[in-house]
Amino acid sequence: MAALFGARVRRLRTAAGLTQAQLGARTHVVSTRITQIERASGAKPTLELARALDAALGADDLLVELWPYVYREAFPDWSRKFMEYSERAVALREYAAHVVPGLLQTEDYARSVLRVGRPLGSKEQLEERVALRMGRQERLRAPDRPELWVVLDEAVLRRPVGGRAVMREQLARLLGTAAEHRVTVQVLPFAQGEHDAMGGSLTVLTMPDGSETAYTEGAHYGQLIEDPDEVRRFALTYDRLRAAALPPLMSLDMIRSVMEDNHRGAKVPSRSDRRRLAQEQLQQSGGRQLRGGGRRVPGGRRPRP
Repeated sequence: MAALFGARVRRLRTAAGLTQAQLGARTHVVSTRITQIERASGAKPTLELARALDAALGADDLLVELWPYVYREAFPDWSRKFMEYSERAVALREYAAHVVPGLLQTEDYARSVLRVGRPLGSKEQLEERVALRMGRQERLRAPDRPELWVVLDEAVLRRPVGGRAVMREQLARLLGTAAEHRVTVQVLPFAQGEHDAMGGSLTVLTMPDGSETAYTEGAHYGQLIEDPDEVRRFALTYDRLRAAALPPLMSLDMIRSVMEDNHRGAKVPSRSDRRRLAQEQLQQSGGRQLRGGGRRVPGGRRPRP
């Protein structure tokens, strides 16, 4: 894809009658950077540079549309292959253990998620990753959009990623899925206890020919499973999760409850504050300071042995 991008830049530049130095001047980079792009060598172009090249060459967004495929080459093979499969899938069934799936994330939530773990080298790289993730969501608005069924662990709702304001917006986005065609969200509550997918997320993809592929993911790894027998086992695991989760309408009620009850800006007292408040309450009631978790005896006297 980088070679294709470079070939398009070279063809457009030649058609415009520009030298590499002239194109570099118009896009505020040195001529050697244009050489690297055209030869598909060195660092891949940033989204900002792709936009500048597109404007300078009058490419009518061709280069901007190609950029995500070029940028994707920086991802590990398993991650890149999963994204390619996802773009062709007619149905996606996801179980999310830790964070809201990328296809349903708000921009601020995505930015907060991408900041942690393995931090990116610059703010520009972070914004590129956010732009790429938001671009993937366009698939849900396309006429041939896939069926998306998401099961969220309750932990996903309870963890205030990005702070209260960001999380509230994200929960509102999840509530908005009720009005979206071909999107279903369920919540797997803590009360269901242990299950087969604990510790990681799971996605089962259905391709246009009816075949299926599974994908499992942890904090810093992912695995694409294509063996039919293994995929069937993961599909069964997903079906069990979906059966154990709350029905869609009850799930939306739970999301709404979490948003209204836990994200109103109430400050949770720190451990030292809670200890101080407990001591004040004991003093007001005439009790002594508790030690070692013992209970207070009426009158302040210890029982006789």
